[in-house]
Parts: sequence; C-alpha cells; structure tokens
Amino acid sequence: MHSFEPTLPWLIVLLPLLGFALNGLAAFVAPTRKALPALVAPAAVGLAFVIAVVNFLAMRAAPPLAPVIVQGYSWMPVGSLQIDAALQLDQLSMLMTLIVTGVGFLIHVYSVGYMGADPGFARYMAYINLFIFFMLVLVLGSSFPVMFVGWEGVGLCSYLLIGFWFTEKANADAGKKAFIVNRIGDFGFLVAMFMIFANLGALDFATVFAAAPGAFPYAGAVVTTITLFLFLGATGKSAQIPLYIWLPDAMAGPTPVSALIHAATMVTAGVYMVARTSTLFALAPLSMTVVAGIGALTALFAATIGLAQYDIKKVLAYSTVSQLGYMFIGVGVGAFSAGIFHLMTHAFFKALLFLGSGAVIHAMHGALHHTHSKWDAQDMRNMGGLRKHLPITWVVMWIGTLAIAGVWPFAGFFSKDEIIWQAAARAVGPFHTWFTVYWVMALVAAMLTAFYMTRLMIMTFHGVSRLPEAEQQHLHEAPAVMWVPLAILAALSVVGGWFNIPEEIKRIPVLGWLPGGPWVHEWLQPVTRTADAIFGAQVGALSEASPLGGGEVAWAVISFAIAVAVIAIAASMVLRWQYRPALESPEPAGLKRLLWRKWYVDEIYDVLVVRPLVGASRWLWRWVDDAVIDGSVNGLASGSRGLGWLSSRLQTGQLNTYAFAVVVGVILLLAFVVL
Repeated sequence: MHSFEPTLPWLIVLLPLLGFALNGLAAFVAPTRKALPALVAPAAVGLAFVIAVVNFLAMRAAPPLAPVIVQGYSWMPVGSLQIDAALQLDQLSMLMTLIVTGVGFLIHVYSVGYMGADPGFARYMAYINLFIFFMLVLVLGSSFPVMFVGWEGVGLCSYLLIGFWFTEKANADAGKKAFIVNRIGDFGFLVAMFMIFANLGALDFATVFAAAPGAFPYAGAVVTTITLFLFLGATGKSAQIPLYIWLPDAMAGPTPVSALIHAATMVTAGVYMVARTSTLFALAPLSMTVVAGIGALTALFAATIGLAQYDIKKVLAYSTVSQLGYMFIGVGVGAFSAGIFHLMTHAFFKALLFLGSGAVIHAMHGALHHTHSKWDAQDMRNMGGLRKHLPITWVVMWIGTLAIAGVWPFAGFFSKDEIIWQAAARAVGPFHTWFTVYWVMALVAAMLTAFYMTRLMIMTFHGVSRLPEAEQQHLHEAPAVMWVPLAILAALSVVGGWFNIPEEIKRIPVLGWLPGGPWVHEWLQPVTRTADAIFGAQVGALSEASPLGGGEVAWAVISFAIAVAVIAIAASMVLRWQYRPALESPEPAGLKRLLWRKWYVDEIYDVLVVRPLVGASRWLWRWVDDAVIDGSVNGLASGSRGLGWLSSRLQTGQLNTYAFAVVVGVILLLAFVVL
C-alpha cells in the first residue's frame, strides 16, 4: 500500500489569504467595484475545497497511522522551544478542512447575492476570506502556538464582521463584546499552553500527546488543571456557560456572517480543540465530567431561552449555543468522534437555517422598504404566511428544522441522538451518576429544540400573514445565487447523517436500506485511539442499556417518536395562538417574560461585572491616572515653570544689579566660612 502524500497542502491555507489580499486591495482602490470581489472570494475558497477533497481522497486510499507533518519554516527556535510553522494532516484535520472550505464556499456564493448591494461589499468579502484563512490555520496547525494564531485570528475576524455595520452603535458594541469575552477564554488557553511546555518541554501535538500518558498520572492535579484551562478557552470560542453571552449579540452582523460563525468557523473551534487534545482530557476524569456537565447545562439552558424569542436570528443563535452543548456532551463523555460527527451535521443544517433566515429577512426588507420602515424585518411577529411567497426557502428550512429536531432520516437523528445514547452508555464506573444526569438533561433539551424550531417555522411560514396587503405584493423568493447554496445544504442535511450509522441502528427494519456504516468513527479512530484506550482501561466495557433500560435501537425509536410528537403538538399549539405585529404586541408576562429576557443574564452580568469594572476603572482614572500620575507630571512641569520664572527675575539686564548680587553673595559666603 502506498503511503499518503499531500498534494499542495499549503495552497489550502494560502488561497483564502490571497483572496483577502486581492479583495482588500480592491476595497481600498475601487470600493464601488463589485465584480472582482464577487469572483475572487468564492473562487479562493472553492479552489481550497477542491485541493482539500483531493487530499482527503488520497488519505482514504492510503490512511496514515500517524499524522503527516508538512514543514514550513522554523518559527520560534529559542533554546528548548522549537516551534515550526507547519501543518498537520490527519483524519481529524482533513475532516475539519472539508467542513470549513465546503460550507464556507457555499456561504461565500450566497453572500454574492445577499451583500451585493452593500457599499462595503469588497471589504466584507475580504473579511470572510480572512476568516476562512485563520480557521484553516487553527485546524491544520501542528502545534499549540500555530493553533493559537488561528484561534486569535478568528476572534479578530468575528470582531470585524459582527461590527461590520459599525456606524450603528449597537453593532459596534456587539463586536466589542465578542472580542472582550473571548479574551477571557484566550487567557485560559495561554495558561494551559505555558503549563504544557513547563511540564513536557514541547508544544507540538505529536510530542505532547506521545509523552502525556507517561508524564501525567491518571486524574493527576497537573493534567486536570491544564485541561480545565483549555476548556476555559473552549467556553469562550464555542459559547458555553458562562462565556456564551457574546454569541446571541453576534447577530448584529450580516446574516451570512452568522452562518459562517455558527456553522463553519469560530464556534466549532472549542469543540475541535477538545477533540484534538483528547489524550489529555482522557487522563483527567474530573475535567471530562466538567466538560460534559457544562455542555448539558448549556444545551438545556439555551433551549429554554429559544422558546420565547421573536427575532428569527436570535432563535437560531440560542439554538447554536444549545447544539454546541451537545457537542461538548459528546467529547466530555469520551465519545470524541460522536462530538465531531454532530459538529459536521450541525454545520450543514445550521448553515442552511441561517442562510434560509437570510432569505426571509431579504424578502421582508424588500417588502417593508416601501412604507413600514419602522417594522423589524427579523421579528417573526411581523411575518406569517410566507410559504406561498418563498416556497423554496420554506421547503429547505423545514428540512433544516427536521434535521435539528432529530427526525429520521435527517442528519440530526443520527448525530445528536448518538451523543444522547453515548451519555447513557458511558454512565458506568465513576461516571455513572453524573453521566446519567447529563443524559436526562440532553433528552429534555432535545424535546425543547423540536418545539422552538417548530414555533419558528409556524410563526414565519404558516398561518395568516401579519404584513399589510400592500407589502405582501413585494415579497419574493431569493435569487438563484442564494437558493442554490440552500438546496445543496438541504441535501447535505438529509444525507449528512448517513456517513455514520451504527450497525445497531441499521438493524431496524425501516433503516436497513440506508447506505454506509459507522464511517466517521472508523475514520477518526487513529486520532482518538489513545484517548479511547485510556478511557476504556478506567471504566471497562460500555453499557448496552440506558439507565432506564433499553438499548440503542430502542432509544433511537423512542427519540424519533418523541421528536415527531413534539413537532405535531407545537404546530397545533402555535397555529392556535393569535399573534399581532410586533409594534402592537404587549410584552410577555410571567415565565414567558423571564425566558424572553433570557433569564436576565445580561442584566446580572451588568450588575456584577460590568458596572463594578466601569466604576473601578473610573476610580483608577480619577485618583491614580489623573491625580497621582498626571498630577506628578503636571507638578514637575509647574515646579520647573516656577523655577524658570524665579530665575528670570534675576535676569534684569542691569549691570549694577548683577554687581550688587555678586557682593551680597560674597558677603554671605564669607559669613558662612567665618561663623
């Protein structure tokens, strides 16, 4: 068998960077010209995707047992610190590269239609090319420092794109909020990186993961501390409690940016990082329990908020927070490939849902532009009955909804339900109690997901239109440059789950016709092998029955039945509710108000964190910066000016005055000597 030989791997990374340079130059030289950015930006990412596919197929033909390192140059040759700018091609990085470039390419194409009329189009295209570049650096980097370059780069790009329309204060504030909150998580990443180097003397993945099992005892304090700091970084990038607060506000950016952040880049970084460092986390059972616990709590908490939001993008934002929680449940219970599998399918259906919402907003903006400019084009209370005006968007968004709700045979049925099952199957040994609790929380969150997504679809596309008749005439379907990417993502949201079907599931009579098998698990096995062995050595065999009884097949059927029942109940309930346009609707009351106000988390942060920091900053400004530092400098300046004034009084220009001063000085000097 031939060994795997990468084909032009550096071009995968450098093509989006070249696109950024060309589009950035176009934005500077000819900001009103749109033909070049519309061609260059998608082409750069599309070519990167083609090269990634070529390398993926070559890797499938000759799977490497160890990562293939593609050397660039020596970046940090400082004593024992030897860091190369190098790429690592293995099964995990290749799968992530396909997701980033493939879904990213579709979002770029969609952006040509969605953002084509924006005066900042070239600048926008430059930014999203740069976003893809840094995400590729993150997933292809062969060491922690190289990963950290991409880690910081996607944070920068999120700031630039969330605040893209920065002339409005709310948008600029949302960008700053994302940037600042992520700095907290980045501090954790840096501390973990320093600790890894201090204990292992290396920062490249191959050396660290080979040495870690021998250097760190199982459940030791050092490896637990390292992994908890790594997870702090992950909570920032992947929007988990308590650092999730930036992601809902990120909706201030253009809708394709929301799709890019939520589906293909940024928020997947934390999940990828935990999967990449699976060897370290497998050695730290406390950290794994914390990761899965935070994931379960976030999945449930965010799902409750999604029940009461009216902004279509906010519902999807909290849905992303919740689905990321599922991914952390997967990697937290040791089912690393299941977590990555859900990351993959989520990229398909969440990009579909966000871009579909963009098509809705695009149509609403066009309709409301005429007379009702004060109406919010994103508020679902102003919609209703859009099915007949946007038939393609209606179909594809229902596909995305069924996928995220976990309805067979759509993608989420296989990926999300596998995570739920893995939490139950791994509730053995020391993890029995906690993983059982997480399993129950995940089940409840899944039911809430089916409910709030059905509510979104019914309020938006079904029932009576709440738009005035004159505006309804201006509603129109998205152009082909927008709906073709939607159709491709819809197809992936149907078949995306078929890449990883457990044999137990395929034994169900109605599912036996499905192609494939547990391909994702088998594909990622060389990457997760060490972590799986450590976990298995500590807990033994996994359970073949859930804590309530029944195996994986039984719970797959139960989950499917529950999802369908919840969708039917939600549809019948929401269709009976009488909604009025947003400007005529009273504010929610009771529990619904609590959920609508997002459990008052932003207000709590404002009281406990923001105001004390602002108050302390103002005190330091007034009494340290202004009074002490500026006062000292100003005092020295005033003293020098006074001395200058005093000395200037002695410079009279009168010769007799100078002679008198000399005589007085001599007399005083003699008196001092004599006495």
